[in-house]
Formats: sequence, structure tokens, C-alpha cells
Amino acid sequence: MNENNPISDRIDAVALSQALIRCPSVTPADAGALDILGRTLGELGFACRRLRFSESGTADVDNLYARFGSGAPNFCFAGHTDVVPPGPVDHWASDPFAAEIRDDVLYGRGATDMKTAIAAFTAACARFIGERPDFPGSISLLITGDEEGPSVNGTVKMLQALAAEGETLDACLVGEPTNPQAIGDMIKIGRRGSLTGFLTVHGVQGHVAYPHLAANPIPPLMKMLQAIAEPVLDEGTEHFQASNLEITTVDVGNPATNVTPGEARATFNIRFNTTHSGESLETWLRARVAEAAPSGIAYDLDIRRNSEPFFSPPGKLAEVVVAAVETRLGRTPELSTTGGTSDARFIKDYCPVVEFGMIGETMHKIDERAELSDIAALTDIYHDVLARFFT
Repeated sequence: MNENNPISDRIDAVALSQALIRCPSVTPADAGALDILGRTLGELGFACRRLRFSESGTADVDNLYARFGSGAPNFCFAGHTDVVPPGPVDHWASDPFAAEIRDDVLYGRGATDMKTAIAAFTAACARFIGERPDFPGSISLLITGDEEGPSVNGTVKMLQALAAEGETLDACLVGEPTNPQAIGDMIKIGRRGSLTGFLTVHGVQGHVAYPHLAANPIPPLMKMLQAIAEPVLDEGTEHFQASNLEITTVDVGNPATNVTPGEARATFNIRFNTTHSGESLETWLRARVAEAAPSGIAYDLDIRRNSEPFFSPPGKLAEVVVAAVETRLGRTPELSTTGGTSDARFIKDYCPVVEFGMIGETMHKIDERAELSDIAALTDIYHDVLARFFT
């Protein structure tokens, strides 16, 4: 290594963001993203390990765990290199995996969610280690390729494997895009749970002129949906907004105007706070649907508990992130539990966790993008988080 140009001074968060975006790592493909990250972290002195997991019915997934140092406490940055599909490529102003910069804005799939945050992690670590190579503790990166997919062969299995080996995480910052409009707007200290229901009502197809010879499943389905959609689930809590049930689709697959269908289906999702659990909501749903179902009607209710709500009470971790934002940007971020799910729901079982990353306005959208100034600001904040945490 050139002592006059150490690696800690040569890692550019924007350039690394571009390199990662140019890997078309649509879940579960890696497309070289972890190779780039592992090589960069290895040059910094991180011990890097690839963890590959599989499960029947799912694709194999590559993951990366990198650690600098061996002492405690172990501060972990967590994130994912996998991205959602780009959608129609011809709708983008430039190739979604070209990582073009126009007018100081970086465009590409993953520019917001969340390859820029991973690059900012790495650049911040490089700077901090260069300044304080003998800091008391360790820094680790836990990077999965399965967050945007089924989330079964990524973070959850990495945590289990590391714990079985005696590896301990003492605090974790997840780089999900958390800010609504500007860097420093919001830190996530919890998330609502998610439950999905699939309701199918079975009838008998028939001619509309002879309803007595058929059994139209649509009216019973509507009645059953009304029974679960009308009640107010709760009024929210001190830290969580109210739970909500949303019907996402109703389907009968019937193109005819003079035939009643033989089957009607609906899908719904509940985002719920800590007033409930997946189990309590499932019990409530089955009771409400059974009560509303007309006598003799046949139906199926399949319920999938996607995730439980969690809350990470503000402590040292949240305090250092807030202080870093305030120092760098002069604003106090809101501590929030809004939004969808993330892999923080797995990490919270192992250590305190918060989420803080880019502006989420364009995530998963056509022309996903990040301003270069925001990447620089995020890198500065991550650096300051490390400096404060290890003080």
C-alpha cells in the first residue's frame, strides 16, 4: 500500500456506488456486487466471509459478512446489494444499470435502495479506520442478497449462523432509505408488522337468468370482506400509527356478462402495530370471516404472517445517530416507526438496531436516483456515528 495515498483516502462513495449499481443484482442474482464490496473491504483490512444459503423451493443466495477487529463492542452496518427489477428499460432516461451521473445526480436501480448507503458505509469505515486504526472494538458489515425477495436465505440465516459461532453484534445501523424528503428527516426505530390474507369463496357457476340453479360467490365475498375491513383495529400507540387493513385485489376471472362465476377471490394486507401480533390478528380474522359467511357457503382463508412489529427503544445507538445528523446538518431527525418491513425485524432479536439511509422518494421507481451531495452527507454522518459510538 502506498503510504502517501492510503486506501482510506482513496475510497470514493460515489465511484463505489456506481460500481455496485452496474452489477444488475436483481434478487436473487449477485452479478458481482459482493465481489466488488468484498475486495474493497479486504483492502481495508476487513476479514471477509461469503455465506451461501439455500432452502427447498427458494433460490440459493450469496451473502457477505466482513469484520475489522476482534474486540468488543462490535458495531455493525447492515444492508443488501439485491435490487428489485427495473421495469420497462425503455421508460428510463438512461440504462438502469449504467449508473450515469447527470447534473450531480446519480441514476440507476439501487441508487436509493440501497447501494449508495453501502458505499457510504464503506467510505465512512475507511475514513474512520484511517483516523483511528487502534479504536477499541470492531466494525462489521452484514450484507445480504435476499432482502428484496423472500428474505429466507439472507439476513435471518446469517444471524443464526454467526450466533452459533459465538459472533456477537452489539449495535446495528441498517442503511435502508428512511428519509421522506431530505437527509436527516427521519430515523426508524421500529416497524409495523405485516400479514397477508387470501380469501376464496366457492360457488356454482350459472346463467344469470336462473340464479336459483347457481350459487354466486361474489355477494358472500363482499359481506365477508366488509366484516374485516370496516372495524377500526386500533387508534395507534405512542410510537406507532394506527393499524390498517387494505384490500389489494378482488378477482373472479369472468369475462361474460350473463354468467355468474364459480369462484371469487380477494387478497388483503394488514400493517399492524404492537397492539397486535400476527397470531392474535389471525384468530380475529378467522372468527370475523366465519361469522359473516352465509350458512352453507364454502370458502378458504389462507393467512401468511409476513413479519411481527418491533420497537427498539431509543438508547445510545439512536442518540449517536441523532447527534451525528444534528452536527452535520443542523436538523433533528424524527424517530419513527412508519413504512414497510425491513431486515431490521430480524436484527432486533440480536442487538439494538436503527435504520438510517437515503431519501426514499424514488426507491423502486423508474429513474431511481440520488444526489451526489446526499451521498457525501450520508458518508459524513456514518463516519460521525462511528466516531461517537467508539468514544
